[in-house]
Parts: sequence; structure tokens; C-alpha cells
Amino acid sequence: MGKFVNNTSGFLAYCKEKEVKFVDFRFTDLKGTWHHLSYNMKAIDEDMLKGIPFDGSSIEAWQPINKSDMILIPDVPTAFLDPFTADQTIIVFCDVYDIYKGQMYEKCPRSIAKKALQHLSESGIGDTAYFGPENEFFVFDNVRIRDEINCGYFEVDSEEGGWNSGTNYQDGYNTGHRPGTKGGYFPVQPIDSMVDLRAEMVQVLEQVGLEVFVVHHEVAQAQGEIGVRFGTLVEAADNVQKYKYVVKMVAHLNGKTATFMPKPLYGDNGSGMHVHQSIWKNGKNLFFKDGVYGNLSDAARHYIGGVLAHARSIAAFTNASTNSYKRLIPGFEAPSILTYSSQNRSASVRIPYGGTEKSTRVEMRFPDSTSCPYLAFAALLLAGLDGIKNKIEPVGPMDEDLFELTLAEIREKGINQMPHTLRGSLEALIRDNEYLKPVMTSEFINVYQHYKFSTQVWPEEARPTAFEFKSTYSC
Repeated sequence: MGKFVNNTSGFLAYCKEKEVKFVDFRFTDLKGTWHHLSYNMKAIDEDMLKGIPFDGSSIEAWQPINKSDMILIPDVPTAFLDPFTADQTIIVFCDVYDIYKGQMYEKCPRSIAKKALQHLSESGIGDTAYFGPENEFFVFDNVRIRDEINCGYFEVDSEEGGWNSGTNYQDGYNTGHRPGTKGGYFPVQPIDSMVDLRAEMVQVLEQVGLEVFVVHHEVAQAQGEIGVRFGTLVEAADNVQKYKYVVKMVAHLNGKTATFMPKPLYGDNGSGMHVHQSIWKNGKNLFFKDGVYGNLSDAARHYIGGVLAHARSIAAFTNASTNSYKRLIPGFEAPSILTYSSQNRSASVRIPYGGTEKSTRVEMRFPDSTSCPYLAFAALLLAGLDGIKNKIEPVGPMDEDLFELTLAEIREKGINQMPHTLRGSLEALIRDNEYLKPVMTSEFINVYQHYKFSTQVWPEEARPTAFEFKSTYSC
């Protein structure tokens, strides 16, 4: 819809035509969570669309109570009709404005992403950055969670789960068709039980403006993926927010529950967010050079070099939860080895096959969907630009199966690895953050890492787990 509504008068005319009753103004916090304020359409006019007041102290790690007033700036061309409301509601993406400093809010992820694009332009390197995320997800029939002083557990369930092969369902019937551990990639029905559910998700995704090109079951039990068309950095991050909203809502309305957490199942594959990237200038793909390895130009190779050099601190944004690092372990196709390769999925950076001037790109395979997409994409771009500026050469290429290497062999080849914990990535961010400074302020970086320590690392480290009871209770 956005291409038809590029100004406030056009927006208001569209709302009148569609008999819109509510306007939902949405913005994103440091975790990537979508928040919203809804207004009666009767209250909306051109002046109102210049800025919507809200309480910034109610958002974690944002404003103190004595300086809580903030302004949402609607980005009108992003508007789309909400497919899930009974009354006609239109959704608008917003940026956040800081009335105290008289500037775009330095802790607003979407504003940071826009500043990253501005930095790209001002650098003279390129004028457009394309990003193509691939968000995997799980759909469960039920989830139970308890986190108390004397008790902590979770239990998820899916009729696809191999653990249900002996379940006697209420009607006494068990289909027996299940993908099993690491057995769900591309099976047809009845093993793939989510064909109709994913088809409904696709229809709604296209309804809200995303272009879908592939849909399939993923490797793990109850896991799926829907591939959508790439976009510019901010557009792609906006699309991640739409994508997650639609997938969760369609599952919910069908009596199921969807999650984008990276590793909900022990012993099976996890969910990632592989991110394809390229930089263009004057309509030319700067990453393409015909006849060399992977058809990668020097700029592309140095971009990879920058990302790999800073990957351990980038992970604080791209792998932003303690659960992220339960995915980045050997044996489950999750790339933690910091090198690059053409086609080889065991490397953390892959060059897809058959790159032409139009399609040559780099695929970062370590990110996941617990990241805030605006911050993850901005951090990747800033690291890549630092690599181009300083001509950083990456380790590689490595075309062998890296999953077969021992730790000693990895060290011998001079290859670094991703951090093993969120603590490790945050400590790396404290040491290595200058490449972010053209866009992210010191205050933002300090607030972000402290927020992640206090809400993720310290609570997780303080809690005993079921495995600890199993392994140490009788010591």
C-alpha cells in the first residue's frame, strides 16, 4: 500500500476510502518487540500525523520517569491494513523523536537503521544496501512454562514430534507419520503437517505487502520457513516485523503457537535468520566481479572481512539472547566458524551459487530472529563498511566441511569462532565498538550491553536447570 500513500493527505484520503476506524502507530524497542498505540480515526488529521506523544519511560531501557515524554513520527508510506482486526485498522511504522535533545532518539532501533543508511551514503562507498533475511520458526500445539524460586521447566508439544509416536490421542488414533529428529526437510504430506497453515501465512503475508517466493518445512520437527523478497535495509527490517506478526497471529488463530526462538528443542536443529547482503552504487552491484572466486569483488571480500573481524561483537546484536548460543554448536548446521566459502553451508559466510551482476551477494548465516532486525542489520552494515574502508582481508575461502574440523585444526588455520555465550558477545562489544560509533552513540552501546546483561545474562546464569539437577544432585 505504501507506494500509493506518500504523504499525509494521500494517507487520509486512503483511510476515508477504506472506511478505516482505527490507526495503529507501531514502534520497536531494543529487543525487537513491536509496541503500538491505537487512535480513533476521528482524532487523526494532518497535524496529528506530524507527531504522536507517548510515555518513553514505560519501555525497558529507554527514558527515566522524569523525562518520559517522547514523540512518535509516523512513516506514512509504510501504512498497511491490519488483516487481524474486526474493525478496519491501519498500521503505520513510526520512528521515535527525542524532545529533550531535539533529534531522532538515539535508542530507537529504526532510527539507528536509517542513520546507518545515511552513513553509507556519506561514506561515498554506495547509495543502497539490500538485505534479504530468512527467518525460520517453530509451530507448536502447546507450550507450558514455569519459572519460580523452587521450580523451573518448559514443555512444548507438537503432533509432529517424534516423542508422540506412542501417544494415544482422545480418538484413539495416531497417524504415525512424523519427520523425527533432523528429518523434516522437504517431506511431503502427511509427514509435513503444516502445509495448509503455511499456505494461510503466505496469503496473509502477501496481503500486507510482502512478496513470497518459497515456502517449506525445515529440518527440525515442527519447523518451517517462508522466503520473502529482499529489500533495502530499513524495508527489510520492517518486513521482518510484519513477517513475525503474521506468522504468530495465523498460528494463534489456528489454535497453535509460533516461536522464533533459536533453540526450543534439545537435540534437533534450531532456527536462524540468514541474512543476504549487497551494496550498490548508481545502479551497479559493488559486490560483483566476473571470473574470480564466487564472482566477488574486492569490496565484497573486504566487506566480509569487516564482518568476520567484528563478528564476536556483532553477535551482541545478531544473536541477542542466551538461547542463541544453544543453536551455535557443532552438529546442527549452525555456522559458528568465522570464515567464508562459495556454496559451503558450514562456513559462517556463504556465497550463493550462480552469482550474476544482479544476484551476487554474501549470506551471513550466524544471525537469528531473537535479534532486533534494525540493530542487527545496522551492525552488519557498519562492520562491512569498516572492512571496505580498511581493506580487511577475511580468513578463507574454505571449501571443506568445516564441521569435521577439530578445535586444534580450526586454530591451526587461523580461524576464529563465534562466542559461545551471550556474555562473551557482550564482553566483545565492550572491547570492540569503534566501528559502530559513526551511527551508534556511546550512551546507546552502554545502555544496550547493560540491558542485555541485566535481562538475559545474569538471570540465566543464576538459575539452576533441570540438567544441573540431573547431573549434580547426587554428588
